Amino acid sequence: MSDLKVVDSHTAGEPTRVVLTGGPDLGDGTLCERLAVFKSQHDQFRRSVILEPRGYEAMVGALLCEPDDPEFDAAILFFNNKGYLNMCGHGTIGVAATLAFLDRVSPGPLKFQTPAGAISVELHDQNRVTFTNVESFCLKTDVAIETDKFGRLTGDIAYGGNGFFVLRPPVDLVLENRDELLALASELRGPLSELDIDGLPGELDHVQFFVPDVENKQGKSFVICPGGEFDRSPCGTGTSAVLACMAMRGQLKAGQSWTQESLTGGKFTGTFQASPGVVDRIIPTITGAAYVCSVASLVQQAEDPYRYGNVISAEQ
Repeated sequence: MSDLKVVDSHTAGEPTRVVLTGGPDLGDGTLCERLAVFKSQHDQFRRSVILEPRGYEAMVGALLCEPDDPEFDAAILFFNNKGYLNMCGHGTIGVAATLAFLDRVSPGPLKFQTPAGAISVELHDQNRVTFTNVESFCLKTDVAIETDKFGRLTGDIAYGGNGFFVLRPPVDLVLENRDELLALASELRGPLSELDIDGLPGELDHVQFFVPDVENKQGKSFVICPGGEFDRSPCGTGTSAVLACMAMRGQLKAGQSWTQESLTGGKFTGTFQASPGVVDRIIPTITGAAYVCSVASLVQQAEDPYRYGNVISAEQ
C-alpha cells in the first residue's frame, strides 16, 4: 500500500487534487516523455485518484514531478476523468494555492513546467494567483457544424493550452439549461473529431459555449471537458482561447481587462499582450483564487474491486 498523499482545493468551485507523494515512477526523461509513460503504463493510477469512489467526475488531478530544469519551481502533469491535459488553468491556480498552504512557496513569482510549455505564476497571497499562459490563438472562425435539434451552428476553433470549439449557445446560458447544453456538446464532438485541422497542438476536445458583453468587457462561459463533465470555474485555458478569439475579431485590445464568469458564478479576470514577433497570437494572463478543502491519504486495498476507480460515464 503506497503512501499516497493528496491535497484537494477548488478554484472558483472547480476541484483540483494535487498528488504530493505516492505517484508512479515515470522515469527520468523529459516531462513529455514522463507523460507518455504515465499514459501507457500507469493509467490505473489516474483512474484510482480521479474516479469514484475516491474522486468524482469533475475533479482534475495534478501530479507534482521534478522539473527538467532547475529554473522551475515545479513540474505538473494534469489529468481528469477522461485522460490527460497538456495544460489546466484552474489547476495551475490550485497548485500554486496548495503549495502556499503547505508553506512550500511564498508570495511572489513562480514558474511551473507543463507539457504545453512554461507557465509564469504570480502568487499574490495564499489564495489569489495570476498565471501567464502559453501562446494562444484563434485558428479558424465561423466553422459550421450541423446538429439534429438546432440545425447549423457556427463557432471558432481556438487554442489556449487546450483545443476549443467556441460558439454562442442556441439556448440561454443558464444553469437550468445545463443538461441540454451537455447533450449538444456531446453531439458536436462527432463532427468536430472529423475536421481536418492543421496547426492545432493536441486535440480539439473542449466545447465552450460563450456569450460576450463586449461593451462592458465581460462574458459568460460554459466549458464541457473531454470526459463529458463541465468546468465549474470559467476555465483558464478556455478564457485564454476566448481572449484569442476576441483579439482576432478586434473586440478586445491588448492590455484591456476582461471578466469571465462560469455558469455557477465563479469569475476569472483576463488580459493579454501580443505575442512578440508572431501575428495573430497572444500571451494571456489570467487571475483567480483557489482554496484548500482537504488534506488526505488515499488507500487502495488489494481486495477492493474498485481500487482502480469505478467507470460511470460512457465518455471515459
